[in-house]
Amino acid sequence: MLKVATWNVNGIRKREQELVDFVAREQPDVLALQEIKADPDKVPSALAALAGYHCYWHGNKGYSGVALLLSEHRFAERPAFSHPEFDHEARIVVAELPEWTVASIYVPNGGKDFEAKLRFLDGLERFVSAARARGRQLLLCGDLNIAREDRDVHPSLRKPNQIGRTPEEQSQFARMLDAGSLTDLSRKFAPDDDRLFSWWAPWRNLREKNVGWRIDYILTSEPLTAAAVSCAVQRDFGKSDHGPLIAQFQLFGPTNQDDSLTRTPLTVDSATTAVP
Repeated sequence: MLKVATWNVNGIRKREQELVDFVAREQPDVLALQEIKADPDKVPSALAALAGYHCYWHGNKGYSGVALLLSEHRFAERPAFSHPEFDHEARIVVAELPEWTVASIYVPNGGKDFEAKLRFLDGLERFVSAARARGRQLLLCGDLNIAREDRDVHPSLRKPNQIGRTPEEQSQFARMLDAGSLTDLSRKFAPDDDRLFSWWAPWRNLREKNVGWRIDYILTSEPLTAAAVSCAVQRDFGKSDHGPLIAQFQLFGPTNQDDSLTRTPLTVDSATTAVP
């Protein structure tokens, strides 16, 4: 199996031990982080060069910021990391793997500058379209700050003309999915679940009651989509206001805890592609 995780940590320094524990427990092959709220040189030393991972931190003091951590076991060579031209406020980092383009994305909230959010989404759509035109497989992870449908916001939290679920934002999200022929994995595996929330306001026990928004996503193109076997939020883990979202893909052979470094590629049919 290949495991991909994305998590808005809402401050990497506050989440240091939780993230160490999360990586030790889940051993993700791809880990995308958002809202790290730190310059790269201020990332805790236990995380900055995490053993076994190619790490790239892209952030600012106290605001925004993203990171990508890629397993050295799965991806032996350090990939090229970059930022598309539409990046601002350290909101996207891209890694080019042999057959994939992987991104950690933190879309602006839009509450202070709605037009800036729309411009970022326009740039993201162009980026996705260009990658598809180059024949790249896409794996996009992150906090996109948009509820795709009304049901992705708990009924008690819905308000008229609410940023995060306006027709303009939802339309741009849909165009981006179409541009990359992308699949929303959470919805793929739970098409009828109206409570797939990934963010909860930190008051009134809303997290415990699962009263929130679904704004965190793992989006894939084929053949990654066909290889996906699960995608779910871990609502009970961590103290961030977001829960980690984890997807698994049948791209490698089965492993066990005592043999984690002797994994062999799984023979797959033409619908999937094993990565190096």
